[in-house]
Amino acid sequence: MQTWQRNLYTLLVAELVAVAGFTVVLPFLPYYVQELGVTELEQVEFWSGLLFASKAIAMAIFSPIWGSIADRYGRKLMVERAMFGGAVVMGAMGFVQNVQQLVFLFALQGCLTGTIAAATTLVASSVPRQRSGRALGLLQVAVYSGASAGPLLGGLVADHFGYRAAFVVTGALLFLAGMTVAIFVHEEFEPPRREAGSRRSGFWLGVRAVFRSRELLVVLGIELMMRLGTRIIGPLLPLFVQTLVPSEARVASLVGLITGLGAATSAVGAVLLGRASDRFGYRTVLLTCALGMAVVYVPQFFVTTPTQLLILQAAAGAAMGGGLAAMRALLANLSPKGRQGAVYGLDWSAVSVASGLGPMIGVAVAVGLGLRASFLFAAGIYGLAALVVAGAVSNRQPEQAKSP
Repeated sequence: MQTWQRNLYTLLVAELVAVAGFTVVLPFLPYYVQELGVTELEQVEFWSGLLFASKAIAMAIFSPIWGSIADRYGRKLMVERAMFGGAVVMGAMGFVQNVQQLVFLFALQGCLTGTIAAATTLVASSVPRQRSGRALGLLQVAVYSGASAGPLLGGLVADHFGYRAAFVVTGALLFLAGMTVAIFVHEEFEPPRREAGSRRSGFWLGVRAVFRSRELLVVLGIELMMRLGTRIIGPLLPLFVQTLVPSEARVASLVGLITGLGAATSAVGAVLLGRASDRFGYRTVLLTCALGMAVVYVPQFFVTTPTQLLILQAAAGAAMGGGLAAMRALLANLSPKGRQGAVYGLDWSAVSVASGLGPMIGVAVAVGLGLRASFLFAAGIYGLAALVVAGAVSNRQPEQAKSP
């Protein structure tokens, strides 16, 4: 087995474990806020949204910075930083005494973590170019698989051992993932030389190249909208499920099941629809998935049982997985040669901006119009994304990356 293959398979396992660790806490986070002394529903919604927003804003700022450091000092080091840093911060969340401390640690998590971006950069830089599509696709499946297992595990741990114990489990999983990378991943890294006479860093030259490409900016904008729709609902989903079941039900486990199944169908969608995009074109699959998300989110406004919500969230997960796979392939083909780091950094910043704005928008809609209205608002955003795809994404399927 070649070194790049061993590194890839190790990163797949490590990233699955890391993402599972991060998502362990998702099913019950609003309930943990309640345990910390916030009792009014509107205040729970506000603090839940602020938790996600603080992490996302910090990550949007620091992702390009860590990407630049990775280009200078090595990608493996950045994966270790994200996993070990996450282990410490997430473990500490189980010992906070008030919601303000929890917000601070979530913001610190955004500063220090970002395992998906770090692992993506390492995989993209280490595998042969002709194998990069398959390798990044496998990494996407590992991420979705971890996101599927994490909420299920988190719901069970929270219901049987308490919310604080779940954060300890998260820290342990992230530490295990970091040790796996530290021991088994071997990177042959050589820092790039700065071009003679250039005062700008390679990162800023890459940023300039990205902003000169209209197609790249359009795709980044579409990703922001697609992610925004998901992030609007994410923090509010546990509270919405709580309105559908008796108070004595194991709500955390139920939310974990809904979230986990959605992640599982996303993995399936990424594989099947990602392969379809190679055959039918990225634009066709991306447009179909964006429209599918809009159509599936509308009936969630009317659901009356957890089973109905489970089915619709599973369908939404498949569409989202396929849409993201098509976007990743399109982004890879449009990236200028030698500027992939800048593209990945800005791409993850767009994801983080959506993660920051989404919860705030969702909370504002929920407080003003009710929890159910958030589903219609998200559907509208997906509909807008579909219009942008239809009007601004070329029918041509790029075959080669452009030169800078």
